[in-house]
Amino acid sequence: MTSLSCPIREGAAHHPDAQALTFAGRSWSYRELDEAVGHWVAALEARGIASGQRVALLATNHADSVFLFWALGRLGAVLAPLNARLTASELAPLVDDVEPALVLALASLREKFPRAEPLEAFASSATSATCGALEVSSPRVVLFTSGTTGRPKGAVLTEGNFRASCRASAANLGTHPAPRWLGTLPLFHVGGLSMLTRTAYEGGCLVLHERFDVDSANRAFDEEAVSHASLVATTLERVLDARGGRRMPSTFEVALIGGGPVPVPLLERARAVGLVALQTYGLTESCSQAATERPGDADGRTAGPALPGVEVRVVGPSGAPCGPGEEGDIQVRGPTVMSGYWRRPEATREALRDGWLHTKDLGVVDARGRLTVLSRRTDLILRGGENVYPAEVEAVLINHPAVQEAAVVGIADARWGEVPVAFLVPRVGQERPDVDALADWCRRDLAGFKQPVRFIWREALPRNAMGKLERQVLRQDASH
Repeated sequence: MTSLSCPIREGAAHHPDAQALTFAGRSWSYRELDEAVGHWVAALEARGIASGQRVALLATNHADSVFLFWALGRLGAVLAPLNARLTASELAPLVDDVEPALVLALASLREKFPRAEPLEAFASSATSATCGALEVSSPRVVLFTSGTTGRPKGAVLTEGNFRASCRASAANLGTHPAPRWLGTLPLFHVGGLSMLTRTAYEGGCLVLHERFDVDSANRAFDEEAVSHASLVATTLERVLDARGGRRMPSTFEVALIGGGPVPVPLLERARAVGLVALQTYGLTESCSQAATERPGDADGRTAGPALPGVEVRVVGPSGAPCGPGEEGDIQVRGPTVMSGYWRRPEATREALRDGWLHTKDLGVVDARGRLTVLSRRTDLILRGGENVYPAEVEAVLINHPAVQEAAVVGIADARWGEVPVAFLVPRVGQERPDVDALADWCRRDLAGFKQPVRFIWREALPRNAMGKLERQVLRQDASH
């Protein structure tokens, strides 16, 4: 099996002075990044971190997260990044599931997980030259995602997955001598990690920001020669609004737009100022992109064809491939697909069958092989690029003493794409809490993006003859 070396070590040997990372006013060349990673390797070795062990990380975007990722790779250890927006009660079962040998957190987030050690103080003053080779099958991260049940599953992504994703994306977008990716997507999401790895494999630079800020993003476009970016519809619109018609610089090449459908007029606005925006479809389990528009023939009406080296198909109820224009379930096959779910053999067997990843998303492929995504899983709510799983929100609501039943659905929203609305059935003999009390209840256990924007009381929830909840009826009620 082919052994794969650390791209930062390779970069330090072949282009040591090329810029590899910028963050918060600082810059690291490949030589400097290699040295910084060596200090983190030494610190991890001092703690006995070895191949196959997991290190959990609770952080917003930070240079230390980059150092940690590459250091773990040199030891063959695995990163388990945690969503910094989750509450303490949401984080605890994820950490328990991954059984980390070490938990690190930014100081500003340690109150959510007090036993975590401070990330900022972890690096050693000593250094280590350890740089073990990885195999294609070597696990690199466990990224938590959920199906419509809301029960967290850790997708295991390998070194081979990230490298294949990089090759496929580059083959679609065109070669670039040293891409400069704007890193505003969080490094605890697959999109952020894809940019981190992509720049390293291609000898480019990650222009890392702590979070998306429209003024900082536009400054990076105009002054830092950013060539590529990944955005969602809401952030793209904010970039365009802030630019006020000002054209993009010639150094900028393309933006990938994920997180759900993008209004065609918004894409046309982008092109009018020289911002080529390509719609894309991907998921954690396929290491980000699976299908993306091609720069030369994008029209903003589909998510494009499968990436080179990746297969995407739509199948009907019998499992037979659908013809052009026929709706069905989206499946993905190729070297970017995860190795499986962490310690979830049944879920892995359900998702990976006959060599295909069964996404549970619905879509249609046209005669040109371009994918249109019809639904991001049946009940999933996509709020500004963040997944909101109804079952998870419902579980919090039905724990309220005054709530007998709860159902959460998504409705269209001009700013966020979709927002969650909760329908509640009161418990007999209990006084109905007001909106503020319900909001406070949710705030204790749910991240902000998961909290319902409205609470609607009903005497009963609509169900069909089989007793199944009719969510579409609720969506219609909530939209009126």
